[in-house]
Amino acid sequence: MTKKQIKYVTIALILGNVMSGMDGTIINTAIPAIVASLHGIQFMGWIVAIFLLGMSISIPLWTKIGEKITNKLSFELSLAFFMLGAIFEAVAPNIYFFLIARLVMGIGAGGMGSLPYIIVGYIYPNIKKRTKILGYLTASFNAAAIMGPLIGGSIIDALSWHWVFYLNIPIGLIAIIISWLFFRPVTPKSKLKFDFSGAFLLATGLLLFLMGIQLLGLASTWIVVTLIVVSLVFIAGFLINEHNCSNPIIPLTIFKSRALNGDFLLFAFTWGAYIAVNTYLPMWSQALLGTTALVGGMTLVPNSIIDIISSQSVATIKDHISNFALVLIGTSAITVSVGGLFLANLQTPIQFLTFICAFSGIGVGFIFVALQVKVQVDAGFENMATATSTSYLIRIMAQTIMSAVYGVIMNLALARGVKQHQGITMHMMNELSDAKSARRLPQALLPQMRDIFHSGIHEIMLVSLFLLAIAFILNFYFNLQHNNKNKLK
Repeated sequence: MTKKQIKYVTIALILGNVMSGMDGTIINTAIPAIVASLHGIQFMGWIVAIFLLGMSISIPLWTKIGEKITNKLSFELSLAFFMLGAIFEAVAPNIYFFLIARLVMGIGAGGMGSLPYIIVGYIYPNIKKRTKILGYLTASFNAAAIMGPLIGGSIIDALSWHWVFYLNIPIGLIAIIISWLFFRPVTPKSKLKFDFSGAFLLATGLLLFLMGIQLLGLASTWIVVTLIVVSLVFIAGFLINEHNCSNPIIPLTIFKSRALNGDFLLFAFTWGAYIAVNTYLPMWSQALLGTTALVGGMTLVPNSIIDIISSQSVATIKDHISNFALVLIGTSAITVSVGGLFLANLQTPIQFLTFICAFSGIGVGFIFVALQVKVQVDAGFENMATATSTSYLIRIMAQTIMSAVYGVIMNLALARGVKQHQGITMHMMNELSDAKSARRLPQALLPQMRDIFHSGIHEIMLVSLFLLAIAFILNFYFNLQHNNKNKLK
């Protein structure tokens, strides 16, 4: 493609990231209004969970669809799925229809999240330039995430929650039109047969596994165990199928690369740790300090701003320090945030907590760009697309699994605290996280209730610190030796 075509295709990819980033924070603003309108308070957690499920089961498939019909058409199709899901959500007559629409939107998001990084790998062969463009993609996602609460809150107040989903339509149409006009596929259509059996086994296995994880603490133990065991059977079948398939969904040979395995593991442990900060800092603000939902959401804004600056600086910094050092700095920065929340008490001001948690923006910005480029280099040109989508799948699964684990830890802490304090019920603990509802609670019991909530967050941060400790070890094990070899060369 010409420089002009590449420029416009990059704009289309950025618009796709803007849609994803904005939806991620707008939905948090809209959830209270949605569940009130559709009478679905018991399904509140599933509004986020089912979206992640759609992403997880579709990410590996979009890569192969791209090989079959070209990445251009695959990207445009993922945008269409995302917009279709948005329209269905906006017109949903009940919570069940809404959740199905959310699943469709998540399937589209799986392609919108993974394909742009694959396409960038093809249209920007120069590593330094590719690193810079990956920084732009990350920055666009985070900038949209910052605007999400402000735009969502304004639309909901002025119109209704339905309109936050209609907002995706013009952005998506512009991205599709730009892609259609300027994108010239850089990969030919594959003549190989699509692996439908592998796709079915993988999608079913991931769906059952993640459903089992999401139901931890919510459903009977035997249901959770059954779902996970059956999912492992499907995943085992998938591995056997891939071993014998001529055009596998995920070539198992990529897992023979020591360097790639290190990249995947580092993504899993750092992203699994970071989701604790991203989820529980707003909750700390509202439940423990009694702030409004808007203030709680705004506590993550400095984090996103720092993330943008960090991801943009990697291209320049990378000329002077190694991947090992970038990941080491990034992991240390996330540790500052998690450790700060672990050591903080109920008297710690929200301004200080927001400042401490902004360090995790450095971590995510550095680690994401450094590792994403490294994944593509370690995989080589032939396996670049598959390795890129696999790394994205691993990040989403790490967040989904650890979100469920952190939820179980919190539920156990709340149940233990309620049992030890007479007069406090689980219903009261649920109302504590909302400023308006908290005003109706017995004021004399608020200190004990906040102590209970704080104990849950304290335990969650301890688990997050454990994951980061493993990430430090993995970085030394996989990347320090590689760094030393490069110095010798």
